[in-house]
Amino acid sequence: MEFDLESAREVLRRTPAVLAALVRELPEPWVRQNEGRGTWSVFDVVGHLIHGERTDWIPRARIILQHGAERAFEPFDRTAQFQASGDKSLNQLLDEFGALRADNLAALDGFRLGPKELALEGRHPELGLVTLRQLLSTWVAHDLDHLVQISRVMAAGYSDEVGPWRGYLRVLS
Repeated sequence: MEFDLESAREVLRRTPAVLAALVRELPEPWVRQNEGRGTWSVFDVVGHLIHGERTDWIPRARIILQHGAERAFEPFDRTAQFQASGDKSLNQLLDEFGALRADNLAALDGFRLGPKELALEGRHPELGLVTLRQLLSTWVAHDLDHLVQISRVMAAGYSDEVGPWRGYLRVLS
């Protein structure tokens, strides 16, 4: 499917509500379990999404729009949430994520992007040249990737409880 800014924006707009509907007010075991050493819980993923809202998508879009490939993006710390989220509740994180996403979508709208701007290039510190279109496409896919991850982590909590149905549940394989 070809990137379409309006439909991409609609997916991005929905993510905070989808997350909140899925996990808000759930008991701690649901949101703190993970898939083992070095993996993330629901709580960790929401913290990671917040860090991305603060330091990744819109800040990098601004760099592309203002500097092009002349200025490389700052490296993204994929584990910053472990320090930043520690003393907060999941509900606080969900609220923070929703507010940050709304602000970032307003910023995105303010860019008034067209085909020319979407083709502009930036410099990723690991990947090299990338376009604004690729960055925004990745933002959408990143949201969806983490929604899948959250579903998988939650389902794993019942992996032993489902008994013989486990073979029918791809989320548990």
